[in-house]
Amino acid sequence: MPVPHQTTYLFASNEPALLEAVEPALLASGAHVEIVLSAEAALAGITASPAPSLVLLDVRLPGMEIGRLLAAVRAKAGSRRFPIVLIADSIAEEWMDRLDEGVIDDLIEPTAKFDYWQLRLQMAMRAHERTRELEMLREAVAVHAQTDPLTGVYNRSTLLSMLFRETDRVQRMNTSLCMMLFDIDDFGHWNARLGSAACDDLMVQAVGRVTRLLRSYDLFGRVGKDEFLVALPGCSAVNALLLAERVRLDVFSAPFHLGGQAIRLSACFAVVDSHGRSPVVVLREAEQVLRAAQEAGPEQIKCSGDCPEPHAPPVAFLSGASVDDLLAW
Repeated sequence: MPVPHQTTYLFASNEPALLEAVEPALLASGAHVEIVLSAEAALAGITASPAPSLVLLDVRLPGMEIGRLLAAVRAKAGSRRFPIVLIADSIAEEWMDRLDEGVIDDLIEPTAKFDYWQLRLQMAMRAHERTRELEMLREAVAVHAQTDPLTGVYNRSTLLSMLFRETDRVQRMNTSLCMMLFDIDDFGHWNARLGSAACDDLMVQAVGRVTRLLRSYDLFGRVGKDEFLVALPGCSAVNALLLAERVRLDVFSAPFHLGGQAIRLSACFAVVDSHGRSPVVVLREAEQVLRAAQEAGPEQIKCSGDCPEPHAPPVAFLSGASVDDLLAW
């Protein structure tokens, strides 16, 4: 049995001479070696959990043509990736094509010397690690390009791009889509009072609270310095208004704790029904409605068109039932 984090080689061959010649080179590297004698056993070992660190496949393996085996490996292994080294007597064009396509990682002749086996397998492992690191870096860069680096929600450009696709679906299927735009009241005051680092922490806490109230398919993004937009597919204006009231109550009525202090934030909200219009037009309207809410005072909720006004009054800044010594603006 392999020990945790030990390199594991899956060696698939039914040739006694090859097994006898190559297995010592594999064991000499300190790896755990599992030997299988058929294509079916190789496929089972490759798709088992945990996956092997490296796979050696003899093209003469009985039970399944090697091309079919490689296709089955790609289909069943899914996103799990590990180097595959093919053992073949000749460098056929078919194998070179598989190498170019990335289906296999290397080709070795069965008559290669002991030291050569060790060198090529080490090279295959290192190349695989570099490839995996590059893939992880590309994924991280892609995520960073789509999200706000502070809060982790979508940035403005990504959110608008997703909203255009969502609007196409709304137009095709005649479904509803509402947007809730909110802005934290007088956040510049808190920046001056607490400093930017503390305010970054407050904003992250607020975003985390809002995220917990949303559905998995709602779209949430930061569209301004202190402004955030929530797109609500399949949600009526009335339900979007109810969500705004819930965010005002559940997110902003409870104090935020920072460095031993309890801080009371508030926000104003705008709710707009897209009616299948361009996201740019809807966002512009939401910004106008939000300005009207801010002019009416802190903690206001305004809705465009024929949407009913909220019934719940604004939450009091200081609650007599609170045990916290609140800082409020």
